[in-house]
Amino acid sequence: MNEQLVTLAATEDELGILVGAVGAAGLFTLLIVIVWQVAATWRARMLAAREEQYKELATKYAQLLEDTVELQRRTVEEQRQTLDELTQTRLAVGSMEKMMREIE
Repeated sequence: MNEQLVTLAATEDELGILVGAVGAAGLFTLLIVIVWQVAATWRARMLAAREEQYKELATKYAQLLEDTVELQRRTVEEQRQTLDELTQTRLAVGSMEKMMREIE
């Protein structure tokens, strides 16, 4: 009977150790899952923030591109006006030269 008590006590100790090991493994698994999910959430937020920054940069780039096109259009128009004025000036100078030659 004494041997039976010792065997039961040993079995209970082994069972307790097994339950403790399973419990510890479960706790560590739970902690790993929690840390993993927190890291995944943090990464998703960082990616969303980066995506928002890319959208803002794309918007700024589009606006700058529109401004550049408008400036180029204005420059071309001003160059046409300058060319027209230069052509008129050349005609006027040519006309004055012709008139001065006739006077001489």
